[in-house]
Amino acid sequence: MSSHFAMEISWLGHSCFQLRGKQVTLITDPFAPQTEVAPQQKEPLRLGKVSASIVTISHEHPNHNYVRAVQGNPRIVRGPGEYEISDVLITGVASYHDNQRGRERGRNTIYVIHIDGIVVCHLGDLGHTLQEEQLEEVADADILLVPIGGEHTLNASQAAEVISQVVPRIVIPMHYYPLAADGSQSLPDALVTFCREMGVEAINPQPRLVISQSNLPTETQVVILSCRSLS
Repeated sequence: MSSHFAMEISWLGHSCFQLRGKQVTLITDPFAPQTEVAPQQKEPLRLGKVSASIVTISHEHPNHNYVRAVQGNPRIVRGPGEYEISDVLITGVASYHDNQRGRERGRNTIYVIHIDGIVVCHLGDLGHTLQEEQLEEVADADILLVPIGGEHTLNASQAAEVISQVVPRIVIPMHYYPLAADGSQSLPDALVTFCREMGVEAINPQPRLVISQSNLPTETQVVILSCRSLS
């Protein structure tokens, strides 16, 4: 079985990840070139050239659905339902972009992705804690990709609450402004707050996570990824 094969997860910025499996590369929420720059960023995020066989879209916003950035003629997964593509099983779970049942910012899709014996859950721009039916769908997640930035998504304390609902093996925060590559600025506030909520004492970003079914931690572990530019 493929349990000894190591999958590689890279954070490309915002809610965009590259999951590189044994035979399949999947990209979540590709974003358009950003013109606006956060106060702590010196330059806008750029996705660069990426190629994938599958792309998942959590909701129809330019910072999440910019599929033209992805080469390789990928299959695009949009919205709730079950999808099986190249031995990757994906379940899209209906949710909301706010805590008003979508009245403020509309709908969001959570994706549960079974790839090479590992279950990765991408929460998209989730704006609320999980309801029972959603929790049932995501309960077996090994790796949880969770937004922490607040404003348009969960904030750090809400993210911690969702993590305690799901109890994954690994948590990777997303949807916050990353550090500059040269480490020239202070840590992002959202990340510091999130790590405090999760009891993480040392923040040591790593360039990617390489993980297989056989070396998943037994207790929930927070992994901070540095933003990888692919330009």
